[in-house]
Amino acid sequence: MQKSVRYNEGHALFLSAIARKEGTKRGYLSKKTAENSRWHEKFFALHQNVLFYFENEQSARPAGIYLLEGCTCERAPAPKMSTTGKEALEKQHYFLIMFGHDGQKPLELRTEEECECDEWVEAIQQASYSDIIIEREVLMQKYIHLVQIVETEKVAANQLRTQLEDQDTEIERLKAEIIALNKTKERMRPYHVFHENDDPDIKKIKKVQSFMRGWLCRRKWKIIVQDYICSPHAESMRKRNQIVFNMVEAETEYVHQLYILVNCFLRPLRMAASSKKPPISHDDVSSIFLNSETIMFLHEIFHQGLKARIANWPTLVLADLFDILLPMLNIYQEFVRNHQYSLQVLANCKQNRDFDKLLKQYESNAACEGRMLETFLTYPMFQIPRYIITLHELLAHTPHEHVERKSLEFAKSKLEELSRVMHDEVSDTENIRKNLAIERMIVEGCDILLDTSQTFVRQGESSSVIQVCVNILPQSSQEWTSLQIRPKVRLCNSQSSCGKPNTAYQHQDLIPTITIVVRG
Repeated sequence: MQKSVRYNEGHALFLSAIARKEGTKRGYLSKKTAENSRWHEKFFALHQNVLFYFENEQSARPAGIYLLEGCTCERAPAPKMSTTGKEALEKQHYFLIMFGHDGQKPLELRTEEECECDEWVEAIQQASYSDIIIEREVLMQKYIHLVQIVETEKVAANQLRTQLEDQDTEIERLKAEIIALNKTKERMRPYHVFHENDDPDIKKIKKVQSFMRGWLCRRKWKIIVQDYICSPHAESMRKRNQIVFNMVEAETEYVHQLYILVNCFLRPLRMAASSKKPPISHDDVSSIFLNSETIMFLHEIFHQGLKARIANWPTLVLADLFDILLPMLNIYQEFVRNHQYSLQVLANCKQNRDFDKLLKQYESNAACEGRMLETFLTYPMFQIPRYIITLHELLAHTPHEHVERKSLEFAKSKLEELSRVMHDEVSDTENIRKNLAIERMIVEGCDILLDTSQTFVRQGESSSVIQVCVNILPQSSQEWTSLQIRPKVRLCNSQSSCGKPNTAYQHQDLIPTITIVVRG
């Protein structure tokens, strides 16, 4: 047999008495019985999270107890009844108390007033102990935060109080100094009165002496300034400043030239290449103007930095600008390496009448000032050497103990190294291209011409090249020829003394060095 649950009945009766007298919510409610589903009116009293009900308001002993922890309470619709009982049901308002576990039937209650029903539902919903704990935690957090604020304010108040005390001490000290100065002034007053009573001639003498002292002081400073102006250091600084100003002017002009190259040629040709009948392809545009736009953006940034430095004159610091510029100058390598090829592509494109007409239209722009596209493509080729020359002149007028000396020397060495690399790359590239052009002129081709050890030396005609007499023919039929001289081979185009082509040597030929004799 299952044992009944034991509880402290005496304490329960004590709580019921408190609930009946001082409960959160008290009043008569109709309770539905589980046995016969009938409604009985009982007196209910809510105390904390315990709901007591009595037979009537005067009953000292409760008829039942409900623990409301973990339960929910909500309004419920009126049950369906026959038409005869509808009028009575419309005057009743129902609500349910549902407990948080299975098998427990909800407690059905009803009231006659809707406002009373809402009050009971709200009171039961707020009777949860866990909700009170959560609210308590929130309030504790707020309390802790307020305590921290109060402590901070106390510290600030103590600091302000200390400052006020220090200021009071300082005020007292200043008052004492004022009193001492006033006493000194009182002691000096007879002396001033004595001087005021000086002879007028004495006053004039003192005035003249004051003027003389001022003139001597100004003369001394004037001599110091003039000596510095005439000194070698000042002359060197003037030349250095002039070099910087010229550099800014040259950079302004260079940026303007790049702007014309990009806006008057590159961008219009890109648009023309995208037309229905393009006079030039996008590949040719990229080949002609390789890295031009990037170079323009780079030098616009560099130019803005130079102008900012000039705005801070006479303090001129340029080394950090070159530190920013140097890592980006590698784009010049591709431009310089591609320069000769870009001119060749441009020359090939000019054979197209539509392109040539369009290019002349662009070149007639007033901003170009009569200069051709080839001229603008050549400007970046000389910029690195120009920087090297400028830095060389700048270093010549920069003292060895100057703060920028080492940085400028480092920038100059890096630019010289980059210039050598670009010069070597241009030489190698041009040598390979000329070798290829010469090979295409030979009917049957020539493998040895493309040997990596071969270097193009000179090309020309008639008297512009060395005349060589072929030694393998009879003396009477010696021929003067035009040569392209190479270290290992000589490419000859035979021509007779009368100026007509020799049928025996009409073709192009390769002659070993040991088989020819050069006559001056």
